[in-house]
Amino acid sequence: QVVLVESGGGSAQPGGSLRLSCAVSGVSFSSYALGWYRQAPGEQREFIAEINSNGDMTYYADSVKYRFTISRQNAENKLYLQMNSLKPEDTAIYYCNTNSANELRWNWGQGTQVTVSS
Repeated sequence: QVVLVESGGGSAQPGGSLRLSCAVSGVSFSSYALGWYRQAPGEQREFIAEINSNGDMTYYADSVKYRFTISRQNAENKLYLQMNSLKPEDTAIYYCNTNSANELRWNWGQGTQVTVSS
C-alpha cells in the first residue's frame, strides 16, 4: 500500500517562503513521475507542478511558474516543493501524488496546510 505523508506547511507572509516535503512509501519511488497539487477552500484540487522519475524534467502551472520549484531525492523517497514569493492566493492544502498525466492516482495523503496572509 502506498502511503503519502506531506509536511512543511504553515503560515507565511506575502513574499515569504516555505518548503514542503512528501515522504512516499510502499512503492518503487524512483519509477514514478510525481506531482504536487493543491486545494483551496471551496475549490477543486488543482495540479501545480510535476517532475519526471529521475528529476531532470519539470513542469509548472502558470500560477506558480518562476516562484515554485519541485525537486526529488530518489535515495530518500522524498519529493519537495520550494515555494518562494508566496501570495495570499497560494493559501491551500498541498498534496503530492503521481504526475498529472498518469491515470493511476494513489490514495491521497492528509496534505499540508499553507496559509499566506499579512
